[in-house]
Amino acid sequence: MEFDKFAGEYSCILDKNVAVSGEGSAYFARYKAQYLHRTLPALSFGKILDFGCGVGMLCGFLKDYFPKLQLHGFDVSEASLEKVSSDLKRAGYFTSNLSELSRDYDLIIVANVMHHIIPHQRREAIQELADRLANGGRIAIFEHNPLNPLTRWVVERCPFDEDAQLLPRSETTQYLRDANLHIQRRDYIVFMPHFLRGLRPLEPWLAWLPMGAQYVLMAEKRLSNVLS
Repeated sequence: MEFDKFAGEYSCILDKNVAVSGEGSAYFARYKAQYLHRTLPALSFGKILDFGCGVGMLCGFLKDYFPKLQLHGFDVSEASLEKVSSDLKRAGYFTSNLSELSRDYDLIIVANVMHHIIPHQRREAIQELADRLANGGRIAIFEHNPLNPLTRWVVERCPFDEDAQLLPRSETTQYLRDANLHIQRRDYIVFMPHFLRGLRPLEPWLAWLPMGAQYVLMAEKRLSNVLS
């Protein structure tokens, strides 16, 4: 609920906080949507949940890249959901009530949310989301990379990251395994600042390098996992 007080100025605050990269907050939201579109080219029909959708910035880009999918958004901050654009609300469903979410999502996105969840509740949160995946559905978790010193510097100065406790990739990986999900990808992402933007096409080839500003883990729910 702490995010309620930032809802009205969320984008402006985030733009200011990430200015050191030479980009605005929209760049990072679009980056995630592009990553998903590139790594999940066959995902054209079905249902997406943006868990921790905030004011809907990422959802806007998801709608552009996956226009035929049903789009759902969840956030505990009702004030943030009120800032979601009317176009997105007409195209999807947004709620702060967990019980209103479906249990047949083809993709659940958790973008920079886990570091706000109290550590002893993280495993339970991932299990809850795993239970809401369709068979063959995937979960994609984007998180800040604590191995990157610039990332830590930015997080330490972000007003709505005062409660943040960054997760190493190994911790997030274990939560997915504990939920009986099959891990498909482990990528580091976001390497080049604006002044090196000409080198950005090379970033997919650097996914192994643990100096990306963020990382992403993608895992799948399989029938064998459901029956075990």
